[in-house]
Amino acid sequence: MKRTLVTAVAATLLATLTACGGSGSEGKTLRVGTLSDSRPNAYQENGTYTGLDNELLRAIAAKVNLKLEFAATDFSALLGQVANGTYDIGSASVAQTEARKKTVDFSVPYAYQALGIETKEGTPITDENSLAGKRIGVVQGTASDTWLTANAPTAQAVRFPSDAAVLSALKSSGVDGAVFDQASAEDYAKSNADAKFKVAKVITTNIPLGYAVKRGNSELLNKLNDGIKQVVADGTWEKLFKQFEPNTPIPADFKANK
Repeated sequence: MKRTLVTAVAATLLATLTACGGSGSEGKTLRVGTLSDSRPNAYQENGTYTGLDNELLRAIAAKVNLKLEFAATDFSALLGQVANGTYDIGSASVAQTEARKKTVDFSVPYAYQALGIETKEGTPITDENSLAGKRIGVVQGTASDTWLTANAPTAQAVRFPSDAAVLSALKSSGVDGAVFDQASAEDYAKSNADAKFKVAKVITTNIPLGYAVKRGNSELLNKLNDGIKQVVADGTWEKLFKQFEPNTPIPADFKANK
């Protein structure tokens, strides 16, 4: 009887340990929700999801032994999909706002938010004060959307599901201007010379960007945070930042340890 009880207890402990191990990130392929068209931060090229956010995440994963699988989604749906477990990680230059922290947990910062007001040459838009009454394209739910509402309340916000849709509307003059991440705005101006896009103004902020995970997933969060510290310290962060955003100054927080 005693032996049977010991065996039963041992079996229960083994089952518990197995269940705990299965819920972690060790050995599991993590699903990453990202974007397919937000250059240079998160986009798809030749069948591969790349950009600063995703290449940095790959480097972090290599440091802390995580396996990743990327898939595209709309930004407006991403945080909800991380919250409900569709994706383990959200990788899309997600600004860490108090409202978003009620939905997901964030890694330590891996960059800071900067925005760019984009328009066509000849359009009388120079800054936020000249957006009044204008139709301005933004991707729904992004920091650009929030910024436009707060800083140009008399502008007419026209919300789209993706950068590509905003760009299409800007090309066809369906909107007078648009607000993107700074790096994206500069890339779109460079790569659409025929459309005569220009970045009218850059808006810098101290809002941190982070990878999003499901609330309470402290194991994964700790690994991401450890990996971010490692890629900053060994210069990987600087290398990737210079590759994808060569014209943007490197914040002091992310310079490699010398």
